[in-house]
Amino acid sequence: MPVDRGSISLHPFVLISRAFPAAFPTCEKEFMDPKDFQFGTLHNDPTSLEQAIAAKLLYAIGKDPSTAQPNDWLQAVELAVRDRLVERWIKTTRASYAQDSKRVYYLSMEFLMGRTFTNALLALGLYDEVRQALAALKVDLEEVAGHEPDAALGNGGLGRLAACFLDSMATLGIAGMGYGIRYDYGMFKQQIINGSQVESPDYWLTGGNPWEFPRPEVQYRVRFGGHVEQDNGQARWVGTQDVLAMAYDTIIPGYDVESTNTLRLWSAKATTEINLSAFNQGNYFGAVEDKNHSENVSRVLYPDDSTLSGRELRLRQEYFFVSASVQDLVRRYLSQHEGFDLLADKVAIHLNDTHPVLAVPELLRVLLDEHGLPWDKAWGLAQKIFSYTNHTLMHEALETWPVEMLGRVLPRHLKIIYDINATFLHQQTARFGHDIDLMRRLSLIDENGERRVRMAYLAVVASHKVNGVSKLHSELMKQSIFSDFARIFPERFNNKTNGITPRRWLALANPPLSALIDGEIGTGWRRHLDQLSQLNRKAGDAGFIDALRQAKQQNKQRLATWVQANLGIALDTESLFDVQVKRIHEYKRQLLNVLHVITRYNRILANPDAGWVPRTVIFGGKAASAYYQAKQIIRLINDVAAKVNSDPRVKGLLKVVFVPNYGVSLAEMIMPAADLSEQISLAGTEASGTGNMKFALNGALTIGTLDGANIEILENVGADNIFIFGNTTEQVRDIRIHGYQPRQLYESHPELRRVLDQIRDGYFSPEEPGRFQSLFDVLVNFGDHYLLLADYASYVATHEAVDALYRQPREWHRKALLNIANMGTFSADRTIGDYVEDIWRTVPLSL
Repeated sequence: MPVDRGSISLHPFVLISRAFPAAFPTCEKEFMDPKDFQFGTLHNDPTSLEQAIAAKLLYAIGKDPSTAQPNDWLQAVELAVRDRLVERWIKTTRASYAQDSKRVYYLSMEFLMGRTFTNALLALGLYDEVRQALAALKVDLEEVAGHEPDAALGNGGLGRLAACFLDSMATLGIAGMGYGIRYDYGMFKQQIINGSQVESPDYWLTGGNPWEFPRPEVQYRVRFGGHVEQDNGQARWVGTQDVLAMAYDTIIPGYDVESTNTLRLWSAKATTEINLSAFNQGNYFGAVEDKNHSENVSRVLYPDDSTLSGRELRLRQEYFFVSASVQDLVRRYLSQHEGFDLLADKVAIHLNDTHPVLAVPELLRVLLDEHGLPWDKAWGLAQKIFSYTNHTLMHEALETWPVEMLGRVLPRHLKIIYDINATFLHQQTARFGHDIDLMRRLSLIDENGERRVRMAYLAVVASHKVNGVSKLHSELMKQSIFSDFARIFPERFNNKTNGITPRRWLALANPPLSALIDGEIGTGWRRHLDQLSQLNRKAGDAGFIDALRQAKQQNKQRLATWVQANLGIALDTESLFDVQVKRIHEYKRQLLNVLHVITRYNRILANPDAGWVPRTVIFGGKAASAYYQAKQIIRLINDVAAKVNSDPRVKGLLKVVFVPNYGVSLAEMIMPAADLSEQISLAGTEASGTGNMKFALNGALTIGTLDGANIEILENVGADNIFIFGNTTEQVRDIRIHGYQPRQLYESHPELRRVLDQIRDGYFSPEEPGRFQSLFDVLVNFGDHYLLLADYASYVATHEAVDALYRQPREWHRKALLNIANMGTFSADRTIGDYVEDIWRTVPLSL
């Protein structure tokens, strides 16, 4: 988007000269005392922003406006906006130190942040002003914003939840910091080639990252390997191979408040640069080998763990970031306090799932080995500082590490874990007697087969609070995976139902709906989502319902335009948009959705004039690179799509679309366009879900099982405004107890049998008839672990009810309105408020 030099004459350079007096206060001193700095020196009117953007383009990006490309303009405006965040950031940091606030350190392997630019504009309230400023420079805001890459530093719900939580912590004024890894390559870029997922590197840093501040002065030595020696009772970890962790900081703005927080990500740096001697001798590979090996630790999000080396790299990643984080937060504490008596009063460390649990032995190592605290004091502090969120009920998903590997990579930490285990089991023996079976179940070391360290158990033993993420999940967690611990520590277990930030997921993602809501109840819902309840009064207002329908239609058209431009597929925006976008996994049951699609296809061919509701079924999501069955599901979806979409007999009544490379920015476009939200995991397997909340907030009706947060959505929106199907958790348990026989269902249900036979026999893959034999076997011959066939009939019948309602457009959108109006409890602000009150026990900053 080059700018015509003649259209602006010399004014960018004139503007630059005017920008500096506005940006930097005058001072007669040679050096300014930081205490004398006055905030508010940067002006936010369109003219001042125009000056700032022009200055950044010339002096920071080094481009003439006449030759600047969209990415140049993007970085210039990002830097100008970032400057305005910095003032709030410094204010918050000063206030945090002055008030000596208790700080919350949120440790997560994933932070799925999405795009930062438009979110920053929303938080600062500068969207319109920046639009005007760019327009004066002949630049279009939407076109420029579309060039920002997603910071894909996460895989799915876990990482997106962490991002929403940081947003809410900043908005509520909670002093805190997110800690994670600055992966060079985020979650892989997904391409669909000949129907199959093909992974390629996602180097999201190609164009630089203007939002981050490198901190070369903040580096910590992280050690691996070696061995432990005892010196007069003091452990010494020696003979290690070391890597440096360097900090990169990103500002997390609160919405319409002065407070901000920080996301600090760690990047691995070699302790030495190239081996110059080897280089000079012509050994060019060897000269950089050690450096490359060291820096691989932060190279890729979730390396393939199907190999031993991949699993070890994952372990090293987890320790790398928690070690740097613990060293950093202890340094920050000691910068204000003498000794450790106040550590638990000033520091809260929250573990987002089991990936950061090595922070427990690492904190103990720092306190014991580096600061000489006695064991009882160090362990007592740890149990007051740590809290832990569990995100899964599946035993196979609870992280464990082989004792051999942990002892080889982190020998000091294995010894500390043994000491924790001995202390804990001794206490329980004193309480319950010599119950060998109980001690075996409680032990942090699983002695069955290959000895493994149970990281989730370590988190429970070390944490003063352990929470689930929905009411059902939290109850099942106490009844199943942590049943023994819940009896020992009943006071530790609690529920904190997940939430989402309404700023990104409604205000940013859905401008038509946001404008409609603003016109009716004002803008306060962005901070207080429960204000949406005022929309309940509009349920009988035909004019408002029609306006809601028009807003949905605009969003459907936006998605249809994108799909046509990027995938070459034409969508009927009058059809029902039936959407399932999330990580591809067997328990999320995308395959059940496919079974219904094929059923519907067969029925249309058998009776094309039956008054079908046109459907567009949209899938999106990535399968882990080593997850064969998930990748087979993607292949099946695309093969079914190819068959259905090219069959003239369907007459446009059914279309199937797989949207590749699903991520936050695509979600912001897809979710507002959805009519129907597929939340169909087997009851008792999904901890919570947050996609279900985002869809409902944007006016989609849910079809789902009584699983995760679906239950609480049902409670809030009412049974008449949601489509529930399938077996309950209790029924699933009974089916399994009595012996589930999926082949009997296959043989007794002709319509289901036909669908499964079509999959098995190559109807959708004639060039390779046996392509999906494994999917057939999983469902029919190998036990159907996630009970797709048991829920099939109920699911198909419920879709018939969906059709019946969609034939009544005003009634459909009235129910959609009731979903929107009753989603207030699912704000991440509410969730974080609960964490603050019940777990972290801190108070907001005064700014």
